[in-house]
Amino acid sequence: MKKYKKIVRLIPLDQRRFKFLYIFSLLLIFCLFGRLVKLQVFNASDLQRKARLIQSSKTNALKKRRAIVDRNNRLIAYDKPLYKLWAHPKYFNFPGDSINRVRSIEEVTEKLSPILDINGEILLSKFNNKMSGIKLLDKISEEKAEKIKNLQISGLDLFKYSQRYYPQGELYSNLVGFVNDENIASAGLELHLDNQIKVFNKSNLIKRGGDGTPLPDNSAPGDFISDYKSLGLTIDSKLQKASFNALSKQVSKWKAKKGFAIVMDVNNGRILSLVTVPSYDPNKFWQYDSGLFRGWYSQDLFEPGSTFKPINLALALEEKVIQKDGVVEDIGKINVGGWTLSNWDKKGNGYIDYPKVLQVSSNVGMVKIMQNLDPTIYWDWLKNLGINKNLETDLFESTAGQLKRKDLFVNQSIEPAVTSFGKGFSISPLKLVQLHAALANGGFEVTPHVTSTFKERVNKNPKKQFFSHEVSKTVLEWMESVVDKGSGSGVKIEGYRIAGKTGTSQKALNGSYTSKKVCSFVATLPVNDPKYAVLVVVDEPSKSYAYGSTVAVPVAKEIIESLIVIEKIPPKIKDHGMIVKKP
Repeated sequence: MKKYKKIVRLIPLDQRRFKFLYIFSLLLIFCLFGRLVKLQVFNASDLQRKARLIQSSKTNALKKRRAIVDRNNRLIAYDKPLYKLWAHPKYFNFPGDSINRVRSIEEVTEKLSPILDINGEILLSKFNNKMSGIKLLDKISEEKAEKIKNLQISGLDLFKYSQRYYPQGELYSNLVGFVNDENIASAGLELHLDNQIKVFNKSNLIKRGGDGTPLPDNSAPGDFISDYKSLGLTIDSKLQKASFNALSKQVSKWKAKKGFAIVMDVNNGRILSLVTVPSYDPNKFWQYDSGLFRGWYSQDLFEPGSTFKPINLALALEEKVIQKDGVVEDIGKINVGGWTLSNWDKKGNGYIDYPKVLQVSSNVGMVKIMQNLDPTIYWDWLKNLGINKNLETDLFESTAGQLKRKDLFVNQSIEPAVTSFGKGFSISPLKLVQLHAALANGGFEVTPHVTSTFKERVNKNPKKQFFSHEVSKTVLEWMESVVDKGSGSGVKIEGYRIAGKTGTSQKALNGSYTSKKVCSFVATLPVNDPKYAVLVVVDEPSKSYAYGSTVAVPVAKEIIESLIVIEKIPPKIKDHGMIVKKP
C-alpha cells in the first residue's frame, strides 16, 4: 500500500515537468517562427540587398572608349582586349567537368605553365594550399586566353577587360595624347574630347565569394558590348610619318629644343598632318617627362618674325596706303622714337619693290611701309585678326596671343614699327597657320581642326573675311617670288608654284632679347589653285648660323614632296602669265 501511494505521488510531478518542457518548446518554436517571419518577410529585401553586395559587384561595360582612326581608317588608338586569369583549385575535380576527368593541381600546373610562359614551380607555389580566388596572371592576350579555354578545365576563370593601345607609338602622341592605367584621359585629344570618345553602356554583374574573389560563372560576364563608332581624324598617316621623319632629322641635326610642322587645307581648316618633336610613346607614358604631354603648338606663344610680314603687307594694301607697283627705300637702318632698327644683315637694299621687300626680308622696308598706316587703324586690324584671342578648335585649349595695349601701341611709335616685322607681340604657331590660310583662300577665316566631324560655330556670318580676294592674290604672288628668287628658294620644286616666307626671330627673356632663335617657314601651294598651307617651326637650334632658310625650309621641302605624291597634286608651270599643264 505504501508503495502504491509513492507511485501516485510521482505522477503529478512528471506531469508538471512535461508541461513545463512542452510550454518551453512551444515558446521556443514560436520565437524561432517569429524570427523566421521577420527575416523572410520584414527583412527579406534588406538581406537580399546585402547578399548581393557581397556575392556580386557591378562593373562597367568593358569597351569604354571609341577607337581613333585617320582619314583612311588606319587605327591610331583603340581598346585592346586583355584577360585576367583566376584559379579555384577546389573545382579542378568538379563532378560536372565537361570531359569528366579528375585533375590534380600538379596536372593543371603542367598544362598551364607553357601557355602562360611561367615556370611550373613558380606557378605551383601560387596555389599555396589556397583552394579558391587565386589570381594567376594579368594582361593575358586573346590568343593565350583561347588556349586556356581549350583546356576545358573547370576552376579556371578568364575575365576580359580593355586597355588603351596606340599602335603607331610616338607618331601621334603629341596630338592624340593617352589614357593612364586607370583608363582616365590624361592628355591630347583623349582628354580634350573625352566625352566624344567615351562609350556609355550598360553595366554587368560579376559573382564573387565571401572574400570578394570572382567565382566560376557560366554566364561569362565581361563580354565587349558592340560599338562600331570611332573618332575619325582628318590626318593622313602617311603624310604624318613623312612629316615626323623630316622634322626629327632636322631637330636632331641642329640640336634644337623642339620642332613643329603642320599641313592644313586652307579652304576648310582640315589638318592633314601635325607633328612635334621630341615626342613620346603613349603606351609607356610613365617613362617620359610630363612636359612632353603639352600641345605647345597651341598653348605656347612666340614672336612670328618675318613670317608675319605678308600679313602686314595685306593690311597696307587693304587700307590703300601702298600700291601694288610701289617702291620703298631701304638704307639698312632707320631711327624710330630714339631706337635704331636695322635689317637682319645690317645692309641696305636701295629702292626696292614690295616683292623684293619679302625676298630679302627687309625690316627697314616694312617699317617704312607700315608707317603709312595710322597706328589706331593698325591696332584695330590686329585685334580684328584675333591676335589677342583664343583660337577655338578641337585641339588643345589654346592660349590667346599677346598684343600691346592700344594706348601704348598708338602713342609709342616703336610699337607699330617693330610689329611691322613680326616683333613686339606673340601668337601661337596654330594662329599663324590660320592667318596664312586666309591669305591663301581669298581672305576668309577658317578654323584649324583635326576631327572629321568638327563643325564651326554657326552664326549669321559663319565665314569672317579678313582680306579681299584681290589683296590675297597679290600678296600670295609676292610670296611666290620669295621661293623663286629669295630666301625660300630651297623649297622650290620644278613644275610647282609655291609661295613662302622665312622667319628668324630672337627669343626674349625678362624683356631682353637673347641669342636664342626660333626659325620658321610658311608655304602655300599651289599658287595657281591654293589649297595647302605648310608651317615649320624649329625652336632654339643650337648653331649660330641657323635661319629659317637653313633650318625650316629643308623640312618644308620634304613635307611638300610627300604631300604632292599623297594628294596627287598635278604640276603646273607659268608661261607668260598663263597657267598651262606641264607636258
